[in-house]
Amino acid sequence: MIRVLLVDDQPLIRSGFRALLDLEDDIEVVAEAADGQAGLVLARQHLPDIALIDIQMPVMDGIEATRRIAADPTLAAVHIVILTNYGMDEYVFHALRAGAAGFLVKDIVPEDFLHAVRVAARGDALLAPSITRKLINRYVTQPLDIGTATALAELTNREREAVALVARGLSNDEVADRMVISPTTAKTHINRAMAKLHARDRAQLVVLAYESGLVTPRTS
Repeated sequence: MIRVLLVDDQPLIRSGFRALLDLEDDIEVVAEAADGQAGLVLARQHLPDIALIDIQMPVMDGIEATRRIAADPTLAAVHIVILTNYGMDEYVFHALRAGAAGFLVKDIVPEDFLHAVRVAARGDALLAPSITRKLINRYVTQPLDIGTATALAELTNREREAVALVARGLSNDEVADRMVISPTTAKTHINRAMAKLHARDRAQLVVLAYESGLVTPRTS
């Protein structure tokens, strides 16, 4: 059963998402909150698999709530998905850096919304190729993060290769195929790289890979 926490200051949005999720046999909404502070309390109380968190809310916004959940060792298994009205904006970049696994636009069609919840529950990033391109465009214009680049030096060559492929948007199976290894070994390389880089999920690996210069955008 996938346990979901809904955090949004708009009751109509929460009730709409809850109505969709309650129809699914493998998904359960365990709690709702109208602001980030209450969401943080409920996350600690219910330990959900997924926290669907709005960005702009009173008391505590979604970025700060994401940052606090990501920093809490007791909530390490909570996958944070940001809800936004605006698509890939500056707030979403900050949320991804704070620890979110991805984001959803609120006008998403029901089938895609339910699929996204299940994808996030598996620990995969909700970053479509178009979103990855926007991440690239954002980070290649910034100075390299020396601290991140230094941390990458701790990775083995195979771990670095796996991270680079993840940053290109490849799944575990595709990474395994490209590296000519088993999917289990590919997952091991990725998980070890995440541990060494202190990344919560694949979304942060994408950010780190481009921010550090490990991966650069294709010019063709």
